[in-house]
Amino acid sequence: MSVLAEVQPKLRPLQVWGLVLGAVAFIVPFIVDIPGLEPQGERMLAIFLLAIVFWITEAIPLFATATLVILLEVLLISESGLFASFAGAPTAASVFAAMSNPVIILFLGGFLIADGAEKYGLDRNLAAVFMKLFKRNSRLLILGMMLITAVLSMFMSNTATTAAMFTVVMPLIAAMPTPKAKTALALSIPVAANIGGIGTPVGTPPNAIAVGALAARGEQVSFVEWMMIAMPFMLVLLAIAWFVLTRSVPNEGEVELEMVADFDQSRNARIFYVVAGLTILLWMTEPLHGVSSNIVGFVPVVLLLAFRVMGGGDIKLLDWPVLWLVAGGIALGNGVGATGLDAWLLGSFNWESMPTLMVIAVLTLIGFGMANVISHSATANLLIPLGLSFSAVIGIDVVMLAVILAISTSLGMSMPISTPPNAIAYSTGVVPLKSMAFSGLVIGGVGAAILIFVMPWFWEITGMLG
Repeated sequence: MSVLAEVQPKLRPLQVWGLVLGAVAFIVPFIVDIPGLEPQGERMLAIFLLAIVFWITEAIPLFATATLVILLEVLLISESGLFASFAGAPTAASVFAAMSNPVIILFLGGFLIADGAEKYGLDRNLAAVFMKLFKRNSRLLILGMMLITAVLSMFMSNTATTAAMFTVVMPLIAAMPTPKAKTALALSIPVAANIGGIGTPVGTPPNAIAVGALAARGEQVSFVEWMMIAMPFMLVLLAIAWFVLTRSVPNEGEVELEMVADFDQSRNARIFYVVAGLTILLWMTEPLHGVSSNIVGFVPVVLLLAFRVMGGGDIKLLDWPVLWLVAGGIALGNGVGATGLDAWLLGSFNWESMPTLMVIAVLTLIGFGMANVISHSATANLLIPLGLSFSAVIGIDVVMLAVILAISTSLGMSMPISTPPNAIAYSTGVVPLKSMAFSGLVIGGVGAAILIFVMPWFWEITGMLG
């Protein structure tokens, strides 16, 4: 038996069914005439249906589906593809350009900083410094862990942040006074990572997908603008999550902490600290200097490689599958718009007769529901391109709608399969599935309610959106 055959995982029944259903869904628009939809729209519908089935069932890896979307768009709807060109047909180069979209560059810089923080121990040392302020009792300890996790996840991937924080938190879990306190501390890490990622464009892939989709429509959202829009929600939900997780945790007794900060003082580490700090400062001051956050995102890539702080091995370790996945979502959104599929989908539902609040509620609940059972990124890739098409018809600000959809897909955190941070927490063995499901549904459900009933009003009265 070959080595390749030995390492190939066996397909689950759901994946097998996904391959079959995906193939059927792809073929149907080619053999069934869709009323009101042009031939190029029918071909794009075939691609879209295939993506839906493959992303939901994970028939093939999520990033593989994203690359398949790009290839099929080149072959089926581009002006140099297999079919006759049509007015507004994208070029093959423009379809492939999704893989070098400025948002991809922004995430590339964020990923390199995240990997550097782990390489030079910056994440663990910051946690050690920060946690000295919160050692008085269990509830404060959990609050401290949630705050530092949320802050880190704003600039690092949720998965990297969770993995790094669990290296710190595992000894502390043993020091917690009760089993419920141990569970609460373990759960606080993935919950805070998921919520913290909402705060910046680089915090989580759905944010990048939303920023990329807006940019394709000529709407630019800066790094600071996203933070101003999303952070109020993030902070409120983080406080609610802390309350939910600590409701049964005793509020007395100092927790013994043995966390010592030992910052790397080597040349490379010092350079990394300066470059990472400079990048974050430039992101935060974009309105002052006017340099796009996407361009700033390439600064750490160049400097860290040029000064040999990071090397080829570090580049290989970057989360390339997520970058491919984001690129696939951008390409899907562009294809839906270029072929008129968005207009056809709009005409299929009487959105204009629905109250604005109902539309927001429906889209938010769909995003929240789907994100609990499939990848947040896959959910965002499916919903955001379609949702933005509804904005003009239903009279909702397009940026507001993109933010709502991105945030709603980050609220799914009730199962180990919902998000990688949950899977990491569950693998520790100290998080019962029942506890994860209960806290995830309660926190996510409250977040969805705030997103529907409070945030649109808040954004409008503060002049941020509307």
